[in-house]
Amino acid sequence: MAPRLAIRDIAFFERPVQFSRPFRFGNVVIDATPQTFVLVEIEVEGNGRAVGASAEFLVPKWFDKRPQLTPAQTVEELRHSLLIARELYLSHKEFDTAFGLHAACIARQVKLCAKEDIPPLAAAYGPAEIDKAILDALLRAASTNFFDGMAQNIAGIDARLSPDLADADIEKFLSRRRRLERVAIRHTVGLDDAIEGEGGVADPKEIAGARYFKLKLNGDPAHDADRLIRIGGELARLPYDYKVTLDANEQYADLDALATLVDRLDRDGALAPIAARLHYIEQPMPRDITRKSPLGALARRDFIVDEADDSYDAFPAARALGYRGISSKSCKGIYKSVVNATRAAKWSAQGARCFITGEDLTCQAGLAVQQDLALGALLGITHAERNGHHYVDGFGDTPAAEAERFLAGHGDLYERSGGKVRLAIHDGDLLTGSLATAGFASAVHPDWTSIAPLARPRTIPREQTA
Repeated sequence: MAPRLAIRDIAFFERPVQFSRPFRFGNVVIDATPQTFVLVEIEVEGNGRAVGASAEFLVPKWFDKRPQLTPAQTVEELRHSLLIARELYLSHKEFDTAFGLHAACIARQVKLCAKEDIPPLAAAYGPAEIDKAILDALLRAASTNFFDGMAQNIAGIDARLSPDLADADIEKFLSRRRRLERVAIRHTVGLDDAIEGEGGVADPKEIAGARYFKLKLNGDPAHDADRLIRIGGELARLPYDYKVTLDANEQYADLDALATLVDRLDRDGALAPIAARLHYIEQPMPRDITRKSPLGALARRDFIVDEADDSYDAFPAARALGYRGISSKSCKGIYKSVVNATRAAKWSAQGARCFITGEDLTCQAGLAVQQDLALGALLGITHAERNGHHYVDGFGDTPAAEAERFLAGHGDLYERSGGKVRLAIHDGDLLTGSLATAGFASAVHPDWTSIAPLARPRTIPREQTA
């Protein structure tokens, strides 16, 4: 029986993070963004109180790409999402399981956010961050680590939000989970990143031994094909084999444009270094077009959804359209990731080829990257995008003393290099041993005295969101 808890307090903080170089995906260029931190206090029925924490970037123009909104306005949406979720979670007075609390709030969260013209993907951000902090507190109260706790379903995850599954499916999936000791990084090549020469895709100092590469696309088949040819030529210089994924971040306008790219991949010999090593293509079309566009013959290639993953029924709906995979991102919700991984395992056991992937939205070193990495290591995701380590200089604007505490607590995950504490990459892999500590993957909490309260969100003018 999963323990029951009640929320006693939820506090939000944020810290600015300056990128060491711009990160461009789709039409968006990010060179700085705030990182939000969540601190919760819970009371566990019969077991006293505990505190837990989580962290995540407030990333502009990913959760909501509507052109009439400025990047700053989409960050404001995420702040609103957090505050709306806070009121819902605090209003749930009775003791409940961690997942029961999430299940009781998520539909109302989406509905209340819709009244503020906040789309479902952004609406889910608030509960996702609060849920991680609650789970951290619950694991600390039980003096157990994330992997052991989840194998025992300490959160009480059931199938009430996924009627295509049975409770027993989730219990069976979780009971068989074992921590992956190593997770390979998938190196991101942003649209503004260098391809050739120093700092390019084959520069050993740049890629840190990566054997997997995530290549961003801009939605123009001719431009993307030419760029992939250049990248393939550089990757061919590596002294080892590699795999690639392609990510369009919703930039392909329709199936016809996407078919043009896939046809080039199938037929153009110059693209063979990429096409022969292509694992999957991620979220090629806008989420609204995705939902009404069966892939048809294009499903000969593996496709996954990411931005279109904005509800618990998104994966079954995408599968019916020909998609075989879906991304796991802790900023979209850890419980949805578990449910989707259960689906992928069940469908694959029935003879289908379905999978869940690990994608990163520039998780910053510290709580964010550790919790997301632990989630992937639990679900059996063998390689995951990890771009924070090369778009942010170490721990970025985190105080040095705090970074040192994370280094001391997680000596296999961080190292001191170039005067900074940085992610330690071992032959292209991250090690997960130190994540098996009491709580949600972290022996350390941030220095709360050094972080400002969450900025009060401004109202987004309705006429700009019509």
